[in-house]
Amino acid sequence: MEEKKYTILVVEDEDSIRKFIKINLERQGYCVIEAPTGEEGIQNARNEEIDVVVLDIMLPGIDGYEVCKILRKEFPTIGIIMLTAKSQDIDKITGLEYGTDDYMVKPFNPTELVLRVKSLLRRIALASATNDEELIIDGPFKIDTYSRIFYKNEIEIELTPTEYSIIKIFIENPGKAFKRDEILNWVWGYDFFGDSKIVDVNIRRLRAKIEDDPGNPQYVETVWGVGYRWRNREDEN
Repeated sequence: MEEKKYTILVVEDEDSIRKFIKINLERQGYCVIEAPTGEEGIQNARNEEIDVVVLDIMLPGIDGYEVCKILRKEFPTIGIIMLTAKSQDIDKITGLEYGTDDYMVKPFNPTELVLRVKSLLRRIALASATNDEELIIDGPFKIDTYSRIFYKNEIEIELTPTEYSIIKIFIENPGKAFKRDEILNWVWGYDFFGDSKIVDVNIRRLRAKIEDDPGNPQYVETVWGVGYRWRNREDEN
């Protein structure tokens, strides 16, 4: 079987940076589509089968945050890496809250960007992979690993590839306390260069989607001084 050729959409208004990213990704065998504006990027995503979007925040017209919000709504399984010239934590967290999977601060090493793309593609592939048990059921929750769909009370809940990977690990390991670094290694990979705050933001997004009361979570529990765990239903009996 011929190996799938992944398609990367680069949304960046600076021609030199966009071309620089395109060259480095094409050297790795990826098909690269360019877009100098957010509007054009959205249109390309609608017209092409995109696997990962490399998205700049500062764009003419609608900015990267809004583009991310639209893409995440229309294409929940697409991978999104956000680029920013700002290093403040608030910019990173804002991007993550909008649904981006990863972020990079300019200027960046092209090798690191390639590694981030590869890591995200692995995450998407793992999220889409099936196992012998196509349905994983835990209380009101169900994961259809064949279709990569997550349900609560038989209602589908749209998750990003990262959120899906985290929830799948949790449900398959009820009661296990995961350190943030463990979640990073399992989901983002050992070659991830960012910090553990990305875990906290994704957990917060997950809770907002699956908890009855996100402020008082009953499923994704905080283990103070350690990390997080999925509550073990057997302990309730």
